[in-house]
Amino acid sequence: MKAVICNSYGPPENLSLEDISEPIPNEDEAVVEVYSASLNFPDGLQIQGKYQFQPPMPFTPGSEVGGVIRSIGGGLKGFHVGDRVMATPGLGGLAEQVVVGSGGLRKIPGNMDFKTAASFAMVYTTSYYALKQRANLKAGETLLVLGSSGGVGLTAVELGKLMGARVIAAASSDEKLEFVNQLQPDELLNYSVGNFKDKVKELTDGRGADVIYDPVGGDLFNECCRCINWNGRLLVIGFTSGKIPEYKANLALLKGSSMVGVFLGRFRKEEPREYEENFTELLSMYERGELNPLVTESFPLEDYTAAFNVFSERRVMGKVTLQVKEE
Repeated sequence: MKAVICNSYGPPENLSLEDISEPIPNEDEAVVEVYSASLNFPDGLQIQGKYQFQPPMPFTPGSEVGGVIRSIGGGLKGFHVGDRVMATPGLGGLAEQVVVGSGGLRKIPGNMDFKTAASFAMVYTTSYYALKQRANLKAGETLLVLGSSGGVGLTAVELGKLMGARVIAAASSDEKLEFVNQLQPDELLNYSVGNFKDKVKELTDGRGADVIYDPVGGDLFNECCRCINWNGRLLVIGFTSGKIPEYKANLALLKGSSMVGVFLGRFRKEEPREYEENFTELLSMYERGELNPLVTESFPLEDYTAAFNVFSERRVMGKVTLQVKEE
């Protein structure tokens, strides 16, 4: 079978498409025939050796896929060959087949295609955990979402609206904001022009945002510390800017605000019941038509370099997938 292989750290051009042996499932595993595989920002970090968890070389990147179970181990319960699933293998997704443990498998609704299945799990569970458990977002509060045109940003806008918040969608260009506007946020904010802090204050009658969702980091994080409301919660999602900022403790004191970390992997490990409840609720929202995942770019498997460069060139709007097999 064919798989994208990382043999040395570097840009996407260092990757190669190779023929490797087909996987065999262990007792509590399944082999999933991949139809669609999703790319996420951490995948680009991982192939450069810049992510906090680095697998040994060589490895196949790709942490989530949509496909059909091809074979199962003898101890796997609740799944059968032929089941349509979304899967989060952690690694190995950019391939024609991938081994997935029972905890990373989930059957998908009949009205969900494989591109959507490959693009659903990580972004929606991250944002729902952030807004529900970490921020305790309440109806009527103001939610400011940075990087709102990206995968997690879009889901934060969408879920924030469903939870009754007033949502300010922020992005780095008018083009990206026009894209986000299809989710009908209450306000749009271009942070590449003008004074970001002042713009947020103007949109909130001088109070600042109650909850700030920040997957960007860098200088914008520092501005967020200055335009947050009393008792505000600043959610640390990631650092797509490439710069990890420092938290000014005096601003927390003056604002009565909190910096709150959002690490989905640890949440899933430490609070598995709450994680599963969140996932079940999200799938119910999808089945009711309340969620509209936006897969905007899809590339053939052999065009993996172009797909990765959507991230490196900061052109991401919605989700990016590799189409491994046609449905």
